[in-house]
Amino acid sequence: MAWYIWVILFVIVFIFILYTSNKAKRERLMKKYNDEELVDKLMQGIFWQGQTKRELKDSLGNPSEIDEKVLKTKIKETWKYQKIGNNRYALKIFVENGVVIGWDKK
Repeated sequence: MAWYIWVILFVIVFIFILYTSNKAKRERLMKKYNDEELVDKLMQGIFWQGQTKRELKDSLGNPSEIDEKVLKTKIKETWKYQKIGNNRYALKIFVENGVVIGWDKK
């Protein structure tokens, strides 16, 4: 067989694997949340103010690092994504008492 047939076959297999993994993730999230609009946002990797830590993890995955400060009345966390250097991140999401309150995207 010619090399281009192998390339086409590889691309088809890759697309099939990607499709089945996305489908499985969507089904898992629908079971978990039972809200199609919420699942659509999570599948697109969208984050927003008021989002819970559980939803954030389902949307963006595990952060590279979490900084946590425990105060008398609240717990503040900084979830860091997309490391770009030594202790430098392109995306920092601020979570207070388990809810997203803001972010810094560079």
